Amino acid sequence: MKLLGHILLGLVLGYAALAALLFFFQSRFVYYPEMGRGDSATPALLQLPFEELRIATADGETLHGWFVPAREARATALFLHGNAGSIVHRLDWLPMFQRMRLSVLLVDYRGFGRSTGSPSEAGTHADADAAWRHLTETRGLAAASIVIFGESLGGAVAARLAARVAPAALVLHSAFTSAPDLAADLYPFLPARLLTRFDYDTLGAVRRLRCPLLVAHSPRDETIPVAHGRRLYEAAAVPKQWLELAGGHNDGFIFMRPEWVRAFADFLDAALGPGRV
Repeated sequence: MKLLGHILLGLVLGYAALAALLFFFQSRFVYYPEMGRGDSATPALLQLPFEELRIATADGETLHGWFVPAREARATALFLHGNAGSIVHRLDWLPMFQRMRLSVLLVDYRGFGRSTGSPSEAGTHADADAAWRHLTETRGLAAASIVIFGESLGGAVAARLAARVAPAALVLHSAFTSAPDLAADLYPFLPARLLTRFDYDTLGAVRRLRCPLLVAHSPRDETIPVAHGRRLYEAAAVPKQWLELAGGHNDGFIFMRPEWVRAFADFLDAALGPGRV
């Protein structure tokens, strides 16, 4: 009995230690800015012209970004990436945007890539606001000519921004409903909702949308279950489109199959007017 008691005590202490680790150090489980930090590719690798940017945030950080113009552009995409890597690792998206005559602004959140600062939830939202101001104020683009595109965690950032500024359209690629919802799915053996200090309420933002919405998700996504995408799609009370992808979270992207690209193009045509080439 004494041995059993020691075993149970060890299990309880181990469980408590794991819960404490996730609570106090959870930002390290949310953001991975160090991934591929030494990589230095640019759109020039694809022989695309681009402007290298430094964008100031309202709270004093400086974001690194690229503006990649499209020939005879009919609109501009604001691309908000996921929680790992940097804009250097999103070059594969550019040929598709070029084909659809969408210029693109890609920015790294604070602490990612060559941007200053450290990542945080409030910081990612402030960074998206700064990118939006760059497009609408510095470049003078109309909100109705901007498509906001959010990938994974970037979907939460994109949805919140889109609910506030009313762009031409919003695209959510492999997004989750909220940080507590996702934590509960990833750590079912812990009281994850109670431990989570992040909000990232994508679902609440989607319910406030006033622009068309495309939700793209794979049933085989091993990181963010497809049920999250379905709930986002069903919650929207605006013109919307569902695009079912294939593959896992890190290998099922819209640009990878012609039929997915066509579905994306159809969505853009409905939101912006015909313009494919």
